[in-house]
Amino acid sequence: QEQLVESGGGLVQPGGSLRLSCAGSGSIFSTYTMSWHRQAPGKRREWIATVTRESITLYIASVEGRFTVTRDNAKKTVYLQMNSLKPEDTAVYYCSNNMGSWGQGTQVTVSS
Repeated sequence: QEQLVESGGGLVQPGGSLRLSCAGSGSIFSTYTMSWHRQAPGKRREWIATVTRESITLYIASVEGRFTVTRDNAKKTVYLQMNSLKPEDTAVYYCSNNMGSWGQGTQVTVSS
């Protein structure tokens, strides 16, 4: 199973930006559809963004226009650029692939 490791989380003020990374390990990383999800305290985990192997992107409405998902297959890494962050974006962020592999998550806290 693919190993996925997220990084880049932290504390940021409202209106700020963060870039999350999700590093894969397999030789066929470029073939995977990769997704980002998040789980806020007391809430269910929700899907927020996907990038296909053809780099087609999809977003949940609440992040569209603020978040951008990209991939660098040579580095086996998917990124989530998050701009104009809001307190309601506070959550643990996870990446996954279409084969059911998940990372351990990285905490994002948006607070003044």
